[in-house]
Amino acid sequence: MANMQVGQSGKKLFQEWEGLELNEYLDSGGAPTIGVGHLMTRSERMSGKIIINGKSVVYRKGLTVQQCWDLLDQDLDSAEASVNSMVKVPLNQNQFDALVSFVFNVGNNAFRDSTLLKVLNAGHFDQVPTQLRRWIRDNGKIVKGLINRREKEISLWNTPI
Repeated sequence: MANMQVGQSGKKLFQEWEGLELNEYLDSGGAPTIGVGHLMTRSERMSGKIIINGKSVVYRKGLTVQQCWDLLDQDLDSAEASVNSMVKVPLNQNQFDALVSFVFNVGNNAFRDSTLLKVLNAGHFDQVPTQLRRWIRDNGKIVKGLINRREKEISLWNTPI
């Protein structure tokens, strides 16, 4: 199967779910974030710079909208690679985008070890929404924003191409 990438409609949804913030803010779990859900690394916070497309960008006075999109593309590489390598069944673009959103949110290791992945790779596409609905906690607490995000991912998953 050819390696897939998130489509434009998927990116627009990520913006809707994550927001697009030109300046640093704290996410629902209290982690420093910027752009479209970019969790800032310790070195980024210490240096005041983010590498975007190979260039060091000072973010203290904010990023441009284009830099936010470029950073999202860069951030999605890892989640796209995880979905491309770990999922063994064919996906349509909406299913792929929904899973990349999920992996972007929960992390590659959580996805790799998830029942969701096992169920999907066994060909049980219909069980994916139930599995997605299990992932609604941050630091052990149920988060309304995660419930909403999972429902949007499920809606995207279920949207025919």
